Amino acid sequence: MSVKLSQLIGMDIYTDTALFVGKVYDVILDLQKGEVVRLTMEPIKVASKEEAKRVFKDKTVLYRSVKAVEKIIIVSATGSVGIEPEMEDEKPSMPEKPMPYSYRYRK
Repeated sequence: MSVKLSQLIGMDIYTDTALFVGKVYDVILDLQKGEVVRLTMEPIKVASKEEAKRVFKDKTVLYRSVKAVEKIIIVSATGSVGIEPEMEDEKPSMPEKPMPYSYRYRK
C-alpha cells in the first residue's frame, strides 16, 4: 500500500501498545536514498545544535519503526518515540573527494 506524503501530515501517531504519541507535523526525507527518514511532531526551529539534537530525540519518530499506516500511524513501542539509541550525525554518505597530489605534500 502506498500513501502520499501530504496524507501523513496531521495523522495521529500511536504505539503498538495503544499509547498516543502525537500528531505528524512534518516529514523528513533522505533525497539521496529516496525514502522517508523521520516524522516530526513539532516544527524544528532551533538556535543551536544541542537544541536541534534535543528536538530530534524527543519530538521525532524514526520511520523505520512505523508498523502500519492507515487512518492512524502505529509505531513500535521500543526504541521509536523519544528514544534514540544511536544518535548518528546526519552527514551525507558521499565519499570525500581526495585532495590533489600537490596539496597533500605541501608544507
